[in-house]
Amino acid sequence: MKKNLFLLGLLVCSMATMAQTEKADKPESWYFKLGGSYFNQTASTEFPTVGGQLPNRDVYAGTLANNKLVSREGVTGSFGQGFRSGITAGYRFSTRLGVEMAANYYISNSKTMAQTTDRLISYNPATSPAATYLSFTAEGEIKAFDLAPALVMFLGEAHGFEPYTKVGVIVPVHGTLDIKTDRTYSTFVGANKVATTEAYSKDVVKPNPSLGFMASIGTSYKLGKHISAFAELEYRNFTVHGKTKETETYTENGVDKLNVATTFRPDASYSASHTKYVESINSTSNSKVTNAAGFDNTKATDDVSTYVGISGLGLTLGLKYSL
Repeated sequence: MKKNLFLLGLLVCSMATMAQTEKADKPESWYFKLGGSYFNQTASTEFPTVGGQLPNRDVYAGTLANNKLVSREGVTGSFGQGFRSGITAGYRFSTRLGVEMAANYYISNSKTMAQTTDRLISYNPATSPAATYLSFTAEGEIKAFDLAPALVMFLGEAHGFEPYTKVGVIVPVHGTLDIKTDRTYSTFVGANKVATTEAYSKDVVKPNPSLGFMASIGTSYKLGKHISAFAELEYRNFTVHGKTKETETYTENGVDKLNVATTFRPDASYSASHTKYVESINSTSNSKVTNAAGFDNTKATDDVSTYVGISGLGLTLGLKYSL
């Protein structure tokens, strides 16, 4: 009995000591961080179809009937590589536990999504001796604003350094996938080039709402009473899928042709420049593939939703201000 009372007393004294120490050592309640990050992609997946073009890097060689595919390479990647800037507000409940809310702006590196070189697309000797070859490159880039609430565990301070870990979610608030495609149409009669048309288009894909996951380890280092430097290594993982796509720009040789039918873009209807992404298409969808008879070119074209990844591993450096 005496032994139990002794242990109970020791436990109470220990808890009291810990409480006093925590109160004495308790850091600031509120703090703010400003930082910049660079991320590398951690996983590569096959890109979605771009303007009806499969995510391939195709090279053709030869002319007219001898124009053949000589090499094909699948194009894979992720939009997880790029730069991020952000501001964070944090609150510490105790020496060990806190919460953060970050607001971030992210812009990915430009990624090649599809590419073709010297593919014969037009030749009919019965109507014209001219033959046209197409080369194009489609580049994608993501721009996004997100909020990232997180739970933070501080591991204790020593020699000015205070390591910590945190886990949280990523909530995209606004973002777009911009797909910029440069096309070169080269027209020959025999061995003589008689015309070159440079076409440029910009498609903007808007995403459906989604959630991602993030986890990081980091440390701060005191530079003064209220100012610290910090560094974090962060892993994030999430994918987004399209909601709508709109062709915002289309030019030929620098001239706006978005709403004008041309030789190389004969369909200038609303449906040609607007897409609505759905889970599946069927005989009731506004799709030329599954409902050609009922297709309405005054409405957006229905297409199957596609996904892109923005997973990455990044390093964040910045400054922290403590109240």
